[in-house]
Amino acid sequence: MSHGSRKALIRIDANAPLVLDTRALDRRPGSMQELTCTVPAPADLGVEMVGVPEGADVELDLRLESVLEGILVTGTARMPLTGECARCLDPLEEDFEADFQELFVYPDTRSGGEAEEDEHRIEGDAIDLEPVLRDTVVLALPLSPLCRDDCPGLCPDCGARLADVEPGHRHDTVDPRWAALRDLTDLREEKQEG
Repeated sequence: MSHGSRKALIRIDANAPLVLDTRALDRRPGSMQELTCTVPAPADLGVEMVGVPEGADVELDLRLESVLEGILVTGTARMPLTGECARCLDPLEEDFEADFQELFVYPDTRSGGEAEEDEHRIEGDAIDLEPVLRDTVVLALPLSPLCRDDCPGLCPDCGARLADVEPGHRHDTVDPRWAALRDLTDLREEKQEG
């Protein structure tokens, strides 16, 4: 691996809400720690139409297991989602749950000390769950969220919610490509009447 493609070492802020202290595991393979905690959601945790509001409570159930190469973190994150329906643009609010599992490796377990590009590292005795949570949540979110599976959306002509209008709602519109022909037909009918 060339030095240019090496993942840059980012210092972990030990006070960040999603940073966990792993000293209790003491690098003993087979040791385990279970944690349950609630942390504030980081900023920009979502996609264009749906996401987790910044600062919302994210409930984490975690299991940290010490293995030879590092610490295996398995967890479930539960959080509120807000956004809008991709069809009718109504507001959405629902609970969301995401499961994840990630290996955080010790800095001295890889030959040459070089990190893989997509590898998460333990820095000192701390691991940062934010990138793992972000990847898990953002990849699991729907790109086109719906308020319900059979949402009919909006009328393309008047913008009314099709769920609120009478059945068979439609507008008599003429394709603009046929407008000139319609004008000729109207002119012909006027001549015949006159």
